[in-house]
This record gives sequence, C-alpha cells and structure tokens, in this order.
Amino acid sequence: MELFSYFRSSAAYRLRIAFNLKGIEHSIKPVNLLKAEHKSEAYLAINPQGLVPAIKLADGRVLTQSTAILEYLESTQASTPLLPSDPFDAAIVRSWVNQIACDIHPVNNLRILKYLSGELGVEEESKNNWYKHWIELGFTALEEQISDGPFCFGDTVSLADVYLVPQVYNAKRFNVDMSQFPKISAICDHCNSLDAFIQAMPENQIDAP
Repeated sequence: MELFSYFRSSAAYRLRIAFNLKGIEHSIKPVNLLKAEHKSEAYLAINPQGLVPAIKLADGRVLTQSTAILEYLESTQASTPLLPSDPFDAAIVRSWVNQIACDIHPVNNLRILKYLSGELGVEEESKNNWYKHWIELGFTALEEQISDGPFCFGDTVSLADVYLVPQVYNAKRFNVDMSQFPKISAICDHCNSLDAFIQAMPENQIDAP
C-alpha cells in the first residue's frame, strides 16, 4: 500500500498514526505542498482534488480523504480496532473525530490560511488570531467531553486520539496556549510517548527538512 503524504499535513499525519497502530505495511510517497507538487499533472491523476493524503492499494485502486480512508481501514483491518465495539460508544468517538475533522481543521488548513493572507490580504497577526479562535473554540468544547485519560476514550486508543494529536501539533506551531486544555495536553503527551505516534511525527518523516 502506498501513502501519499506531506510531513506537516494533519490529515496525512492521521493516516500515518493509524497505519502504525494497525501494523499496516506501507510506503510513503512524499508530495511537497510548498513546491505545489499536489498540483502536478501526475498527482492530479491520482487525486483530482489535489490534496493529501491519498492511498493506492496493491491492486492500483485509489482512495482519498482521510476520514474515508480511516473508515476503510477500520473495516478491512479489524485486528486492531480504533472504534469501540458498542455502537453508541463508537458514535461518541466519531462525534469527537468530526469536531476536529469538520469544525476545526477545515478552516485552519494550509490552503485556507494562504487564501487569507494572499487573495484577501489579511495581515499575519489577524491570520494567526483567526487560527487561534477556531482552535480554542473547538478545544474548549472537546476538553469538556473527553475522558481524563490516558486516551480520549479512557484506557483504549481510538480514532479520536488519531485526529487529536495532529491537531495539537498544529496548535503548538501557531503558539496556542495549551495550558488551558489540561486533559487534551495530557492525552497528547501520553500518545506521543508511544512508538506508533512517535514514528508518525512530522519531524520523523522522510520528507521532513
């Protein structure tokens, strides 16, 4: 299986964590967003959206969008589940996933920030305030819902952790004060002590500078 990834992409980071947790053999195919490799004819033939991540299966079929890919992996790689077996509990975890994937990440990803500073002429300070606003709004709600650890859903790692860790990584890049979110911070610290998360860190990727 091939994973098309950019080392600092939150969505690709999610997949790297999940691949490691599930022990899925794969190769990383770097796509440099800063060099616009995602807009190349070769990559658009793989993913017409021009986004990362994408995966190519052994038979050549391609899947895009991290949430769809993770649901596919959950269905086909059941030996290491990342969703609780109880349907209600699984829905709870998915709700936390969606808070990150739908309400926090989309308004703060690279292409949105570049549009704010480029086409709209938003100043750097205002752009950073935009980022912090949506992070803090989302994390405030999430802090009230997740468990006291060691993972978001108690004693078992789940998709919620897979989504949370990359989002916290980005929050720290933009100097968000994480001391206001002690549960989130403690969970991320615990996750980042585990090999599956360490190997997935942006600084440990083959395309990291």
